[in-house]
Amino acid sequence: MTTGHAAKAHDLIAALHTDLLIDGAWVEAESGRRLDVVNPATEQSIASIADGGEKDALRAIEAAARAQRDWGRTPPRERSEILRRAYDLVMARQEDLALIMTTEMGKPLREARGEVAYAAEFLRWFSEEAVRIGGDATMSGDGGTRIICTREPVGPCVLVTPWNFPLAMGARKIGPAIAAGCTMVFKPSELTPLSSFALAEILTEAGLPAGVLNVVCTSDPGSVVGPWMSSGLARKLTFTGSTAVGVKLLEQAAEHVMRTSMELGGNAPFIVFDDADLDDAVAGAMVAKMRNMGEACTAANRIFVQRGVAEEFSTRLAERMGALVVGDGTEDGVEVGPLVGTPALDKVEELVADAISRGARVVVGGERPDRPGYFYPPTVLADVSPASALTSQEIFGPVAPVITFDTEEEVVQMANDTAWGLVGYLYTRDVERGFRVSEAVEVGMMGLNTGLVSNPAAPFGGVKASGLGREGGRVGIEEFLEIKYLAVPRRTVG
Repeated sequence: MTTGHAAKAHDLIAALHTDLLIDGAWVEAESGRRLDVVNPATEQSIASIADGGEKDALRAIEAAARAQRDWGRTPPRERSEILRRAYDLVMARQEDLALIMTTEMGKPLREARGEVAYAAEFLRWFSEEAVRIGGDATMSGDGGTRIICTREPVGPCVLVTPWNFPLAMGARKIGPAIAAGCTMVFKPSELTPLSSFALAEILTEAGLPAGVLNVVCTSDPGSVVGPWMSSGLARKLTFTGSTAVGVKLLEQAAEHVMRTSMELGGNAPFIVFDDADLDDAVAGAMVAKMRNMGEACTAANRIFVQRGVAEEFSTRLAERMGALVVGDGTEDGVEVGPLVGTPALDKVEELVADAISRGARVVVGGERPDRPGYFYPPTVLADVSPASALTSQEIFGPVAPVITFDTEEEVVQMANDTAWGLVGYLYTRDVERGFRVSEAVEVGMMGLNTGLVSNPAAPFGGVKASGLGREGGRVGIEEFLEIKYLAVPRRTVG
């Protein structure tokens, strides 16, 4: 980290609240425990935060429940203006928020700035949706009843987010909850909580009332989320994380029949046909694979390339990947930061070793550097066997495995041979084939000749083991609303 950035990051983090936000006050954990936040580029502690537990969790959900009645009755315009002010504040502090994010989770500053803008757009998008919550009025078929449908906030919500997009994941859940009139208890990842604390401070500054957003971070997620789920006070869960944890939360949600939206794991296929524009396909693969160092559920996990262009594609991709500059994300020119921690680094190493043992050829990268920090080089593997472990697990690292195919039918079968179905990517000049294969691949989102699908204006979510519900877009706010039907007998005149 450059000296200037290090000093500024220190000052920014020192100025943050690092306790629990409960009922409008920043308070210490009941136990007095604290935990360290580590910079993955240096392996050094950068902050100490309150380590919440069961009693803290119960205080937070009780605060949210108390605040729900009044908050749910606030005018839509008031909720809209709070979100719009928060959007303006986030964008005004883009550089500071980006530096905090890079310091706690490693992504290069340029990419962190992009995430700040992406997060802010969720606040702006849902500020506009808040005043567009509609209803419906129709007549029964026999003409005897007026059917009036309105939408009401579902109630207190449990928000659980991962470490890889620490600002955007929070904004993507908090934005629609505020717009719909829901109160919240929010557990950000203990690995990257500082961006969430900064967002909570901004929302408070923007005028969000006490108790509407409560934030509890913890080293023991079960001790916090478990009490929220079993309290009977929470009416909605929105979770982003692994499928294994998501399944357990769905089981807990069943006890009180809670509404759920789950954004779970991915195993994205990236398909390149031999008629594709290879320059575009390689550029798209760089975006789909290397966003956030590959630590994204939308990352291209399995790259399927038709045999006629597989060698050329692998070579071109390796040239681009090998030219990327790896280092501390705060340093000028760095394009690839560290992974989040030792377990993530070990997993990537193990997956690469397994692929090599099954016949994969390393085109570039493939060896962990001998330096401080959790770094792994951008890596391209050719001739990857479909039986390799990395084809059935999320790599979550900068490793691009290239798998050769021959026919359209074959690649569709390979793409669908997974429990997950979040996103897929497809490159071809044949428009009909583009639509045909996009319809055949079992995913919730598809990128046709593009390596980026995430957009606040679009519904984000998957099928199969990749989750339930959608975030963002016009449907995103519906996840936080219940429909109420009012029957009114129609009296005829005369």
